[in-house]
Amino acid sequence: MTNEKATAEKLLQINAIKLSPREPFTWASGWKSPIYCDNRKVLSFPFTRDFIKSEMCSVIFEQFPGAEMLAGVATAGIAWGAMAADQLKLPYIYVRPKPKEHGLGNQIEGFYEKGSKVVVIEDLISTGKSSLEVVEVLRKEGIEVIGMVSIFTYGFDIAAEAFSAAGVPYVSLTNYNTLIALAEERGIVNADQKNTLISWRKDPANWESV
Repeated sequence: MTNEKATAEKLLQINAIKLSPREPFTWASGWKSPIYCDNRKVLSFPFTRDFIKSEMCSVIFEQFPGAEMLAGVATAGIAWGAMAADQLKLPYIYVRPKPKEHGLGNQIEGFYEKGSKVVVIEDLISTGKSSLEVVEVLRKEGIEVIGMVSIFTYGFDIAAEAFSAAGVPYVSLTNYNTLIALAEERGIVNADQKNTLISWRKDPANWESV
């Protein structure tokens, strides 16, 4: 199994995850958030990148031994899927947000066969909406999605419910609870700030900083 604490520590060390309870970030959805996760930064740090890749491969090998192919989610999951597929010596494809508007008009890039058992690779799971849209694209092409692996998840109830309804098991290398506990342990946040971070996760759409 993955070492959730070690993964969270690596992400904090390179500032891939930033915590700012008093001056929250604004997500594309309009939500105010005391946390911002940018796993793309990991690609710029070779030793951290290698650690995350190895952890991801271990999870795929242990949790989804029937995987015949990996599928990266554009754009942030493309590099991770390619690296993991290379290490595990599995075929690889990636999925665009929408079909190309020129050429062959592909939404799925790469060679695949109907009935292939695929694990989807994401960098981040928030509500799960965009991730599960990729699952639907693959299923419509006759590809069997047996699971999803991501680097980080916020652990929203809405995501857990969506994945359950879609019948897609998923595993993240680390998660919000582990990260917040580690941040308090390392003195990055104090007890009050930890409570603020916990309250945000309960109702992110309506949360306001204090």
